[in-house]
Amino acid sequence: MKTDKGAEPVEVFAGTAVQATLVKSLLENAEIVAYLKDEFTGVLYPWHSSPGGVGAVKVLVSSVDQVKAKIVVDEYENNL
Repeated sequence: MKTDKGAEPVEVFAGTAVQATLVKSLLENAEIVAYLKDEFTGVLYPWHSSPGGVGAVKVLVSSVDQVKAKIVVDEYENNL
């Protein structure tokens, strides 16, 4: 993420490891730097990583890119 003054990591999506990886890829295709949080928990214990629930894999972006990322995530969720 950029080191812009005041930029903080923001969660834009939470789901299974597969879903989070797909969303991260979509964000990167839109030229938004994204990171996965709790990725290893989702891989090691997939039965604990329900979409958005306890143990979910989270996708983080810079607060600078939050609005643009939300558009990408909303489009993904609407096309499920």
